[in-house]
Amino acid sequence: MNVSRVVTGVVRSLAVLGGVVLSVVTLIIVISISGRALVWAGLGPIPGDFELLQAGVGFAIFAFLPWCQVNRAHAKVDIVSMLFPDYVNRVIDLISELLITLVMILIAWQLWFGLQDKISYHETTFVLQFPLAWPYAACFATAVVAVVVSIYMVGVRLKELRYRIRR
Repeated sequence: MNVSRVVTGVVRSLAVLGGVVLSVVTLIIVISISGRALVWAGLGPIPGDFELLQAGVGFAIFAFLPWCQVNRAHAKVDIVSMLFPDYVNRVIDLISELLITLVMILIAWQLWFGLQDKISYHETTFVLQFPLAWPYAACFATAVVAVVVSIYMVGVRLKELRYRIRR
């Protein structure tokens, strides 16, 4: 089994799921805004639309992070690095992957604490009254995937650097 294919398949599926959730949230907001505009016709906004928006967009962001990591699509500045030799750029890539991994670990760690807090206090949203632990759990799960993918990508960058040194 090719680890690269498995990782790519998982992160692609997660990104597609994030895209579906984002599309559904967008549709909910369009319907809600249309309902507000058509109050005179007996329609109205969707109750709790902003709560669904917050939960859905939060999940979608975390669902896209591993895909960005695998495809090296995070923001980067190439103006100066174009002047460096390939070996130096490989070292910069490795350092970047390590930093992103540390940030992903920190984010997942804080989401874990937030999730525990939401569970222990039984916090719910104001309008829909769904537990705030649900979106925290979804974001935490995708953040853990991002951590695993980040660690995997550090290994990929190490392998690239070793290959470059041997050449």
